[in-house]
Amino acid sequence: MFDTSIDADGIAVIAWNIPDRPVNVMNETTMAGFRDEVEKAIADDAVKGVVIASAKEDFIAGADIDGFLEDLSVEALLPQFLMFDKVGRAMETSGKPFVAAINGHALGGGYETALCCHYRIAADNPKARIGLPEIGLGVLPGGGGTQRIPRMLGLQAGLQMLLDGRKHTVAQAAKMGLVDEVVPPEDLLGRAKRWALDNPDATQPWDRKGFRIPGGDVQSAKGMQLFPAANAMGRERSYGNYPAVQAILSCVYEGCQRHIDVGLRVESKYLVNMIRHPVTKAMVRTGFFEMTKARKLKGRPEGIPKAKIGRLGILGAGMMGAGIASVSAGRGMDCVLMDVDREAAEAGKARAAAPLEKRVKQGRMGEAQMAALLDRIAPTDDYAELEGSDLVIEAVFEDRAIKAEVTKAAEARLGPDAVFASNTSTLPITGLAETSARPAQFIGIHFFSPVEKMPLVEIIRGAETGDAAVALALDYVQAIGKTPIVVNDGRGFFTSRVFATYVMEGVAMLKEGVAPALIENAGKIAGFPVGPLEVVDNTSLGLSLAIRRQWKKDLGDAYAGHPADDVFELFVETLDRPGRKAGKGFYDWPEGGSGGKTKRLWPELGRHFPRAADQPDVEEARRRLLHIQSVEALRCRAENVVTSRADADVGSILGWGFPMYTGGVLSWVGQTGAAEFTDQCNALADRHGPRFAPPDDVAALAA
Repeated sequence: MFDTSIDADGIAVIAWNIPDRPVNVMNETTMAGFRDEVEKAIADDAVKGVVIASAKEDFIAGADIDGFLEDLSVEALLPQFLMFDKVGRAMETSGKPFVAAINGHALGGGYETALCCHYRIAADNPKARIGLPEIGLGVLPGGGGTQRIPRMLGLQAGLQMLLDGRKHTVAQAAKMGLVDEVVPPEDLLGRAKRWALDNPDATQPWDRKGFRIPGGDVQSAKGMQLFPAANAMGRERSYGNYPAVQAILSCVYEGCQRHIDVGLRVESKYLVNMIRHPVTKAMVRTGFFEMTKARKLKGRPEGIPKAKIGRLGILGAGMMGAGIASVSAGRGMDCVLMDVDREAAEAGKARAAAPLEKRVKQGRMGEAQMAALLDRIAPTDDYAELEGSDLVIEAVFEDRAIKAEVTKAAEARLGPDAVFASNTSTLPITGLAETSARPAQFIGIHFFSPVEKMPLVEIIRGAETGDAAVALALDYVQAIGKTPIVVNDGRGFFTSRVFATYVMEGVAMLKEGVAPALIENAGKIAGFPVGPLEVVDNTSLGLSLAIRRQWKKDLGDAYAGHPADDVFELFVETLDRPGRKAGKGFYDWPEGGSGGKTKRLWPELGRHFPRAADQPDVEEARRRLLHIQSVEALRCRAENVVTSRADADVGSILGWGFPMYTGGVLSWVGQTGAAEFTDQCNALADRHGPRFAPPDDVAALAA
């Protein structure tokens, strides 16, 4: 596990080299081995200093979180963390200089290992990232990070780093003081050894007599101002949904008032509680394990060779088509961007250039790189240009007749193995495929807007879609750096169908007389970026009305209707308030919809929807907005629209921002408890209607 050597000058190099793993990870076994190597080096009189290094491309990637999902006891967990603290303190107080030679990624516990060293030298590696990203998985930096970082950077800067969880480049890390020196990669080990030789009496600042935290300690005037503000900001940011936020604040507040040895014990106890917390388990399961599996195409049909998309056809050069062209060309694909005439196609290419120009201005892309990327986008109005395409994606208007027309025209130009995909967000794929001459090669590839930013792509398998088409679609999504889920056909598929219930429930509450501000704040407190009424304004009430009318037309007598239907009708047809683009919807939007910061709820809402005397508390409103989505997701599982809890959870978090603390739309059922969730939903159904009635066997569907 470790390649340890001692040179002629008495400098020991302990190089992490965990076998059978692509990166060095920290777990009970590897930490025991590291402890033994450190203790041997400290006890050996011939060793004058120690360099902690790596024999792999990266330094240490952090904790091996495989065990986070196990139901381990406090007695099983706490000794592991206390052992790490003991090793770190032995390094700091051994009387021998310890130097970290950081060659690549140093994240989480990996960087905390470097913090235990007296000096940190990083190789000038543009790919390397340094930081403490644990909060993104619902835990806190538990290898001394909450104690050493504030003592090193000061309380305010330390809290900011711990709470934002960002991964920094080497240059950024050096500027922040996270590393002491940056050197060329070939000089890294030599420079680390030289520093150890030149600093035989190295100590940590917090072990020196008279040490004070930079900028003032917890009980200083600045500290007394900082923590109330930090608590308020943490509450505003998390609404209490992410317990790791409060745990980090408590660790710093409690631990940094004491000797670091006591502070480390405080941190370890908080870490044990976080690892055992259901929010952490949900976030780790979905945010790490399930998303990693999805990116690796866990559901890809077997026995089908990997496809490479060399030429991509895109029908429709609007915002969606332009975004698809931009991200695909950015991954080396030649894109044919087609519209009704050449002028419209050229306008689409200009749209594709807009986000790239922004990246150039930010210094994230060079002019030549942008030009080369745009050269791969060929605007056209000629179907003949589609010849040779491996995949064609139509992104035209949500109109069956138009989609049928372009499908027939495009397929006439495609080779026998090419796949045709529709980017529709609501129209069933099986129905659209009826106009296809080869329905086995017809599939849905549903992007989210804006394409360049949204990480999820929903792949929809129609009734006759073949495995080869599914495999190619998955390969394409992976090639453009997105995360796919595969669902079966159905009205609204999975993402559009379930997310619609969030906005519809918000509108239903408005119709009931619930205060609009309460509705919007309940959405934010539940963990959504914006409230449901604002979502409808952003996407257009006119679009919502059109979709509901189409569903009513398609379903006929089977259409159940919804309390929100009348509200959409009123706002679009009578009040002429169709949404943000028009500057007026549920909100007033100054400056033609662009004045997001100065928007306000329309003052006349109360006249059209008088406030009910009996207002729900915010917890009930929050529960309605969360539970209605989970109920619909359970129905999707029962109908086999979505075939696994993992796809439902990943799709909900990446597709429409279902709150991460829940673990996803079905994990929320498990976190609530299947029996308790069922009881709560039945109570909501009694008060608000059968849309809340959960399907049978909730526990099995959410498992």
